[in-house]
Amino acid sequence: MNGTQLRAMLWLRWRLTLNQWRRGGAVSAAVAMIFSIIGLGLALCGGIAGVAIGATGLSTASPQVSLLVWDGLVAAFLLFWTTGIVTELQRSEIIDLSRLLHLPVSLRDVFLLNYAASHLSLSLAMMLPAMLGLTAGLVLGRGAMMMLLLPLVCGFFFMITAWTYCLRGWLAGLMVNKRRRRAIIMGVTMAFVLLAQLPNLMTNFWFRGRHTLRPTPATVNAPVGGDAAEARTVALLDVAHRYVPLLWLPEGARALTEGRAWPAIGCALGMLAMGAWGLARAYRGTLRFYRGGDSKKRVPPPSVVPATHAARKILVERTLPAIPEEAAALALASFRGMSRAPEVKMALATNVVIFAILGASILMRRTGAMPAMGRPFVAAAAVAVALLGLAQMMFNQFGFDRGGFRAIVLLPTPRRHILLGKNLALLPVALLVFAIYLGLAAVLAHLRVWDILTAVCEFAGAFAAMSVLGNLASILLPYRITPGSLKPTKISGTTHLLVIVTHLLFPLAVLPIFLPAALAALGGTFPWLPGSAIALACAVVLAILSGVLYWRTLAPMGRLLQRRERNILQRVTQEVE
Repeated sequence: MNGTQLRAMLWLRWRLTLNQWRRGGAVSAAVAMIFSIIGLGLALCGGIAGVAIGATGLSTASPQVSLLVWDGLVAAFLLFWTTGIVTELQRSEIIDLSRLLHLPVSLRDVFLLNYAASHLSLSLAMMLPAMLGLTAGLVLGRGAMMMLLLPLVCGFFFMITAWTYCLRGWLAGLMVNKRRRRAIIMGVTMAFVLLAQLPNLMTNFWFRGRHTLRPTPATVNAPVGGDAAEARTVALLDVAHRYVPLLWLPEGARALTEGRAWPAIGCALGMLAMGAWGLARAYRGTLRFYRGGDSKKRVPPPSVVPATHAARKILVERTLPAIPEEAAALALASFRGMSRAPEVKMALATNVVIFAILGASILMRRTGAMPAMGRPFVAAAAVAVALLGLAQMMFNQFGFDRGGFRAIVLLPTPRRHILLGKNLALLPVALLVFAIYLGLAAVLAHLRVWDILTAVCEFAGAFAAMSVLGNLASILLPYRITPGSLKPTKISGTTHLLVIVTHLLFPLAVLPIFLPAALAALGGTFPWLPGSAIALACAVVLAILSGVLYWRTLAPMGRLLQRRERNILQRVTQEVE
């Protein structure tokens, strides 16, 4: 590729970016500009802080302190980096190679350009200047030998970005099959969540029960095996830094602090070699993907469904008791769609796994018993957390339908039945999540039967009240959700700000949930006051009031939906590229 071709491609990409900003509106362009300025400011501040810390604080630090500092920087970068990978699993190409296959342009150069541009992220803008600044500060404070940190830092980022690009390209090739795409998104997301929580579980398991030991006169003078355990831990960490490529940067920094250059050079060469290997695999995979190299696989014959299975009623053919037929049909169809949507599974599984891991960590620590006054608040918190995980789906019920919303618009169904069906479709999902959280809270906090019954009534009232707010937000602020992820399709800046404000007001909407818990705590203060019974009665009253509010607002909400359904249809079906 010559200079003219490179300038033409960069100009084309810049014009497309400007068109996207203009289509999003002036507010969206202003927000993008503000975030760009904030990113540049953070990069500058990180570089200056790195120089100052390296020239003053780390210039006289021990090799072990230097190792810990670099370990912290690597851990922080990997945390932000994996979060970005989970948010956008597939590779983001700034230039589509399929449009250049017939042009006399070197695909290798375009591939390298896409590789460099696809990693322009906030995490890289924050951590790379900070590490380079720290390297410059150490050179000023310790001498010229610390210049070997530069290839170490560059090799580390090259290795991470190359294998990330390779992973995204591999996933992009696999996700061509839509059925396989759902399983891949779920598996990769859950794997990253578990890997992110693995150090927490290992730490809690390693130090299980040690923090509860109290010194006694019999054990003060007794020989303690803590030194041996600490020595084994240090030896294990040393082995990990030698053989885990992600830890070669801190290992090389420690070697340079000790005055040994060859281990640092070896670590730098190893990371550069691994990065080159990952980039080469990514390039071969890219060519194979765009040239159709995977088309030689044999297609298995279609499976034959037995007649006994074909005669059964499918889910969408069933009915719900005491529910209008139109609302029941829409509820069952929407529930079936959510059960097959990878973005819904991703949101629910991520929230459940995170809180389950946190609960397991608390169990491993063997903390003391929960106070009696705190148990009702734990039960109410289970309700709030369950609804918090469903806030995005409740406040944007039509955004997940995308093109399917056309069928809803064409239905000769009362619009209040459509809203009722949408709310009923979310109810089983919310019940499942709430049951998991309530069971976890019951095990951890030893909840009583009164607390569990109060939490169930609180959930009923909170779900009805949140359904009213969700219906209103879904009608007034709809936006399209990208298939296979929870990322909204590019929306205007005004809508984006209003959505953020709506989600920030969520804690205010769930405050009434904690009113029964406060009454129960008040009953614990005064022995003559039956706090548990009053809390249960208050939860029942709140549930009844929320149910009445939901039923009375269903018809006005339906009329509002009928007036705005064309606007909603345009928002959730139009793809903005």
